[in-house]
Amino acid sequence: MVSVLCVILERSEESRPLCSKRHYFSCSVNRNSQFSYVCNACGLCCHNKVITLSPYDVLRLARDAGISTREAIDRFTIRRGSILKFTDNGACVALEGTRCGVHRGRPLACRLYPLGLERIEESNGENFVMLEPAVGSLGDYGIDGDVNSFLEAQGVKPYLEANARYASLLPFFRERIAETVDFDRVEPREFWRRAVREALAESNYDPNPLIDAMFDASAIAGIDDAQIVAAHVARLAQMIRHESNAEMLAAAAVILAVSLGYSPNEVTVIN
Repeated sequence: MVSVLCVILERSEESRPLCSKRHYFSCSVNRNSQFSYVCNACGLCCHNKVITLSPYDVLRLARDAGISTREAIDRFTIRRGSILKFTDNGACVALEGTRCGVHRGRPLACRLYPLGLERIEESNGENFVMLEPAVGSLGDYGIDGDVNSFLEAQGVKPYLEANARYASLLPFFRERIAETVDFDRVEPREFWRRAVREALAESNYDPNPLIDAMFDASAIAGIDDAQIVAAHVARLAQMIRHESNAEMLAAAAVILAVSLGYSPNEVTVIN
């Protein structure tokens, strides 16, 4: 069944789509749902947000800015590359006036806006929600198309494909952690509580070469994005295979899962 988020009110003094009403946001939609959105570059959606970044997001930011992924991490991110940086006044560091300075390389979350992506098992791994607009937003919501057309126009496909490649590392992490940790001796919940705390810390975290390599693909150059991702995933898999420090493995597994929009439970191993 097609899920339709927006319907049109009868003409009134407001004469606005029903989807602009507060109680209609956060409703689920699928790729066939009627939907359209026109950005009018007010810049309000680029303030006071928490934007999680995947390894591919960092790669695309770097390529658009003409810098290495290491430089992109330093310039555009916090939490070791996994969150987009905002200034003290609440603006995205890439914002220039009311326009994005790295628009061609903007992250998946920015491309999806005003939709959000949910991971829902029964809908083949994805589901979308309509996000409430920023107060005063000049964006135009409507039903002139469908969700799939919007996603195509925003260039979402390579991001989803790349994220699926990185997600293939999650079961590999689980297997390696299971091989490395004796949960008959180590209390599982405490082990994973420490891993989550370490992975999500924005400061005072321990060095972790796996996490550093996860968001920094600088060593892989001279090939197109899809080849870079494939080579990057292969390199990470090799690092996972040779890493024997269980706490490093667990923290890296958690931050990868979260950066791809999954729960830390996706990598939890309790024997």
